[in-house]
Amino acid sequence: QVQLVESGGGLVQAGGSLRLSCAASGYTFSSYAMGWFRQAPGKEREFVAAISWHGGSTYYADSVKGRFTISRDNAKNTVDLQMNSLKPEDTAVYYCARGHGTYLTDLGYEYDYWGQGTQVTVSS
Repeated sequence: QVQLVESGGGLVQAGGSLRLSCAASGYTFSSYAMGWFRQAPGKEREFVAAISWHGGSTYYADSVKGRFTISRDNAKNTVDLQMNSLKPEDTAVYYCARGHGTYLTDLGYEYDYWGQGTQVTVSS
């Protein structure tokens, strides 16, 4: 069965960095786009970043553009999110998700499998 397991979350001061990783199993990882989303307490889930199946195309939310970098390793079945210059408003549970196919989208319903999430807390 499809499994997505996130890791790398934690507590960091504003201006710091964290690297999240998502390990995928149970399907042909290299055939699907992947995305990262986040949800802060009391807020709706929001799109963060997506990457194409081959890693050559990426797509970012305006709020993280220039600070976050999504990447993938199809040999290891992992997708990472490097987060730099973190701000308190980046505090949320971060989820990785599998896209329905090969295209990039910021729409949550276009992703069919989700991980359990990892907490990121940025202190001011």
